[in-house]
Amino acid sequence: MKAGVNALTVTFLVGVLGGLLLTPDGRHWLRNPTVMLGDRANASAPPVTAPVTRPVAAVAAPPPAPTVTPLSARLTQGPLRIGVFGDSMADGLYTGLYRDLRDEPKITVTKFSEVSTGLSRYDYVDIQAKTQRQIDETPVDVAVILFGTNDAQGISLDGVIHHFGTDGWKAAYATRIDNLVAMLRSRDVAVYWVGLPRMKSDRFDGRMALINDVVEARMKALGVPYLATTALTSNAEGGYEAYLPNDSGRKVLMRANDGIHMSMAGYLRMSAPVAERLKRDAGLDRPAATPTPVTPAV
Repeated sequence: MKAGVNALTVTFLVGVLGGLLLTPDGRHWLRNPTVMLGDRANASAPPVTAPVTRPVAAVAAPPPAPTVTPLSARLTQGPLRIGVFGDSMADGLYTGLYRDLRDEPKITVTKFSEVSTGLSRYDYVDIQAKTQRQIDETPVDVAVILFGTNDAQGISLDGVIHHFGTDGWKAAYATRIDNLVAMLRSRDVAVYWVGLPRMKSDRFDGRMALINDVVEARMKALGVPYLATTALTSNAEGGYEAYLPNDSGRKVLMRANDGIHMSMAGYLRMSAPVAERLKRDAGLDRPAATPTPVTPAV
């Protein structure tokens, strides 16, 4: 009996370490756990996967999402409140978006993102419930979302664990995307989803490409703007390169050392088209109308 318990303990520890190694934030936590968990001493351990024990269940399609107020109409009621949601990648996107829009007096940008979070492990952080609490406490008009770097792992749904990349996983991930968008729209929040950039590791890049494909398909089905960043963060041949040319043609360091996250220049490269799209939809990209001069009668 004791040998059996020890074997189970070893199996569990191997599973936990394997789950940590699957995610970039998890690997960072292994090197420096206090940085990843901060003051949350009782936070749950990061990912661990388990085999599928039952057949894949069908995932019901969500009801049609309600329409939301156009951004241009919101501006007539006050400043446009933009919230950035996601993981550590979204932290950098927020910084870039804040810098892009800080000179717009009619726009505010607030960070709601958090490292080590994602849509796969709701047993660790339930993003649906967390996002609902956040916008109940701090209402926003627009949600800019970027998740995925921690999501290449199994999803537990109705007692079944679906392995990453399987049809069951794709259906479960799509359901969580749909539910998150529906919840935001039910509160009249406009959603803009930003895709993941090119990655250095071919294996990890393939996983992120799969996530991008699922997200892009759901955004198209839901009528939500999807802003792809893969081509934007690739070289002329479509591959990974840490140094990419800026607007003047000079090559600038765009990536962090891990080959996953971006440098500040890289985040600004990703945020620029997002800021442009938001301003265009809000009508802020058009010059103010010049009043027609009135000639006094003689």
